[in-house]
Amino acid sequence: MFKTTLLQTWYGLSDYEVEEQVNDRISFSRFVGISMDGSVPDNSVISRFRTVLTNAKIYDKLLVLINKQLESHGILMRTGAIVDASITDTPRKPRGKKEYEAVEDRNETDCEEKSSLQEKIKPNVDKDARWVKKAGKLRFGFKQHTAVDPNGLVLGVVTTSANESDINHPEDVLDKIELPEKAWVKADKGYKSKALSKREIQFNKGVSRLRYKIERTFGSTNRWFGGGIACYVGVNKMHTQHLMQAIAYNLYCSPEIVMSSCKN
Repeated sequence: MFKTTLLQTWYGLSDYEVEEQVNDRISFSRFVGISMDGSVPDNSVISRFRTVLTNAKIYDKLLVLINKQLESHGILMRTGAIVDASITDTPRKPRGKKEYEAVEDRNETDCEEKSSLQEKIKPNVDKDARWVKKAGKLRFGFKQHTAVDPNGLVLGVVTTSANESDINHPEDVLDKIELPEKAWVKADKGYKSKALSKREIQFNKGVSRLRYKIERTFGSTNRWFGGGIACYVGVNKMHTQHLMQAIAYNLYCSPEIVMSSCKN
């Protein structure tokens, strides 16, 4: 089942599409471990599988487990980390004029009922997503706060609403990845805050020469796996999407890192 969701992420397939492809393509069925006469899980099973793992917060553990395997082969490194954030837009944003509804509020002391207006959340809008202004443009969605290793492989991810400030969450990401005591951490100058000082994050002229690696990770994930656009609703399911794309990216890039090290 997990291999099925990996194929889904690598090839940008819906639950329906990945079911059809595993049924149709021998290479897919072999990869997931289903024989020619075996039954393929249908799209509803795939959806329930993802929901169960999301609710149990398993995907963070899967990223850690896979990264430990990559580290044991010398592919992933924990000598340092680069931290940055990227916005994932959702198509489920508010459209048209705002709508309000009257809400009755009873005062317990004098039993007087008062009426107030409250903005209505439309059924097609993701209630966990938020607006943020980026480079002069309003965007609605989520933000993934990410740490990558010197090769650009993803070490850890924290998912929030898009309006969350970058400087509020680097500690959360660093706590997830458990770097060695003397490991270096580099980030954009926007992360500079008192909260980071206790981890002795270094800000120097070399940061700009390293930041391209995490920008490359974001860009490649968006280009290869359809990252940057929300496929699901709610912050928890979006965290699953970010983690699956991180796992898919790390596994996809690992052979190139191995071949590069062999040439050297």
